[in-house]
Amino acid sequence: MDLPLNSFKRAIKAGRLQVGLWSSLASNVSVEVLAGAGFDWLLLDTEHSANEVPMVLSKLQAAAGGTAHPIVRPPWNDAVMIKRFLDVGVQTFLVPYVQTEEEAQKAVAATRYPPKGVRGFAMATRASRFARIPNYHTRCEDEMCVLVQVETRAALQNLEAISKVEGVDGVFIGPGDLSADLGHVGNPVHPEVQSVIEDTIRRIKAYGSIPGILTSNDALACRYIELGCVFTAVGADIGILARGSEQLAAKFKSMKLV
Repeated sequence: MDLPLNSFKRAIKAGRLQVGLWSSLASNVSVEVLAGAGFDWLLLDTEHSANEVPMVLSKLQAAAGGTAHPIVRPPWNDAVMIKRFLDVGVQTFLVPYVQTEEEAQKAVAATRYPPKGVRGFAMATRASRFARIPNYHTRCEDEMCVLVQVETRAALQNLEAISKVEGVDGVFIGPGDLSADLGHVGNPVHPEVQSVIEDTIRRIKAYGSIPGILTSNDALACRYIELGCVFTAVGADIGILARGSEQLAAKFKSMKLV
């Protein structure tokens, strides 16, 4: 048994567009459905959803037969939390609320064994296929992908240093928290927010990193991709379920009996 290859990391490094979907529902069944829908990646969220480590494990298993590479967003830039996700087999992380070069370095270090990092050693985890992958602990770093999320004014002030941290594979713009920090909470389409987002995409590219973002607005998604966002999430499972069910209910509730 060999080390699983990180197809997502290879794709973004090659500059190939990766279209993704946000997954916040606490259900491995929904992940199995979504993973086979044709997306390139699926964000399994544990920051703003009711997901814990055993649930993430079941979601990784559910996603195994689909096209979507699973990316996990931990609740915080915490080495202990990241360690637990690593041990169940996560290879790609989106680390939230990174504001400084030091915080970006901390995120990378959490995914590396000493002497390059602080990941705790365990022999027979799911990540190593229960010690069946030869030399897992000396080879796994090659398939790790660390994406850091910038979502504050402070992060944008430190964007160049964050983007150039060794081991940071991409920089993700968080439009929700960024709009709040800019004084437009709940309104990421505000012109000021959009101007900052567009400038940030350009800056990430100029600093030699790979930009990514989330939006459920089709026009904005196309605009971000045109500007160079290589990994773009174009919707969310909760949004699809909520808006789709509302539309279906409204369609038939408007009918009249004769």
